[in-house]
Amino acid sequence: MSLAADPSAPPVTFDEAAAKATNAAGWVEENWSTWLSIGLRILLILVIAVLLRIAIRRALTKLIERMNRSAQAVEGTALGGLLVNAERRRQRSEAIGSVLRSVASFVILGTAGLMVLGALNINLAPLLASAGVAGVALGFGARNLVTDFLSGVFMILEDQYGVGDSIDAGVASGEVIEVGLRVTKLRGDNGEIWYVRNGEVKRIGNLSQGWATASVAVTVRPTEDLDRVSKVIEEASSAMSKDEPWNERLWGPIEVLGLSEVLLDSMTVSVSAKTMPGKALGVERELRWRIKRAFDEAGIRIVGGLPLQADDEPPVKDPAAGVAAPSAYASNTSPQSMAASPISPPPSLSK
Repeated sequence: MSLAADPSAPPVTFDEAAAKATNAAGWVEENWSTWLSIGLRILLILVIAVLLRIAIRRALTKLIERMNRSAQAVEGTALGGLLVNAERRRQRSEAIGSVLRSVASFVILGTAGLMVLGALNINLAPLLASAGVAGVALGFGARNLVTDFLSGVFMILEDQYGVGDSIDAGVASGEVIEVGLRVTKLRGDNGEIWYVRNGEVKRIGNLSQGWATASVAVTVRPTEDLDRVSKVIEEASSAMSKDEPWNERLWGPIEVLGLSEVLLDSMTVSVSAKTMPGKALGVERELRWRIKRAFDEAGIRIVGGLPLQADDEPPVKDPAAGVAAPSAYASNTSPQSMAASPISPPPSLSK
């Protein structure tokens, strides 16, 4: 495209150029105040939106830091077992803070954008209608994603579970290693990692909140003195409840509940204790260890599996143990004997 003037066009006179410049200057002079007011209004809207967003985000950050400090204050104490650990509180507060910051930014910046478009005299009705239709289509297409997100938000707000909890989510069970707004990560008993969508979780069984129960079943001979067995268990339990760290993990006395099963060759005594959540397995192992050592010192035998012979009863011998198995060659008519017999010579035909 050439920038040279068209030779066929009539020449522009000085008066015409002056008139056009005068008209442009007049149009600018008439509208500059409007432009200035619109520009100042847009600038004011943006400045207020940015300052408000910064203030709200800082307030949310300080609130989250205060929640984390309160969680660290009780970490490692007996009260901390009733609450949640620091990592769990940190992730929960960070997730809540992230959601609140995102919502605040969306609302503030979205409102500021609409106000800027209104200041430019742009009709917002078609834009809002199109956004509504697009939102409905997106909601239908990504309803699973929306369901997962909303379920994750309510799980975090209601503190249904957190990092370190052992839960049964129905579709999978294990220890929670990460809580997200869409997916929860669980580590199973064999070390596998389960990625569970929050929208698929219909029920949650939390095994780490409140308190746990340590249950031990001790099987002894039916001839043992029950009072003596109970006394030995109580002495071992009392000594365990006074030692570190079991005095903090045990939240109540260890109780001998009594007989839970009586058989011809054994009887089972049940022992139970209320413990710190998540520590029941360790308490059960230590309690079994101490009961076994106490029983060995007291001469009480723990039985299980195959029935045992009494101490004063000699072992029963099988009378047929020393008899050899019958042989097929003992009978002359058996096929084995006939096959092993020598073949007699045929009769002579000559006379």
